[in-house]
Amino acid sequence: MRNIAILASGSGTNAENIGRYFSRSADIGVVVILSNKPDAGVHQRAKDLGIPSFTFTNAEFRDGSLILRKLAEYDVDFIVLAGFLLKIPVDIIQAYPDKIINIHPSLLPKFGGKGMYGDHVHQAVIAAKETQTGITIHYVNDRYDEGAVIFQKTCPVFPADTADDVAARVHELEYTYYPEVIERLLEKTQHGKA
Repeated sequence: MRNIAILASGSGTNAENIGRYFSRSADIGVVVILSNKPDAGVHQRAKDLGIPSFTFTNAEFRDGSLILRKLAEYDVDFIVLAGFLLKIPVDIIQAYPDKIINIHPSLLPKFGGKGMYGDHVHQAVIAAKETQTGITIHYVNDRYDEGAVIFQKTCPVFPADTADDVAARVHELEYTYYPEVIERLLEKTQHGKA
């Protein structure tokens, strides 16, 4: 069994989608959800799925030791960021080399970096008059949104689109492709190819 931890800061729709996707798998499972926000919607979604969830403070996260203990307690093999807004500390990255991934709601390197998340990204895409946007799934390193790209998928941006229109299209891509890419990565590492 390959064990996934999800880190999320918000409502948790991606976390729920990933949890549901792997609930049907005999080989891969989401074993714990961690959040830096006690009131994040992801906790209720985790409860509904029967997945334990925990909150930590920003200081505990920066220190890293409590998080690493929690990941070890759940025998976590792979970490998935799903709407998680904090920069991952170097000691966690070193403990999970090439085993932490993130999804970003644009075609990186465009519209990435600190402060570029959610609607901020979609508004920037509209303001730049882009004709397409999409998702980027990438490995996490010590800089926001600069890890090696694993997968990208595009969708159109139409002249009359609002940020909400773009968000709806991007979310559809996230829900479709993020679990599939996670599964492929875990299958590769299982067979010693990655």
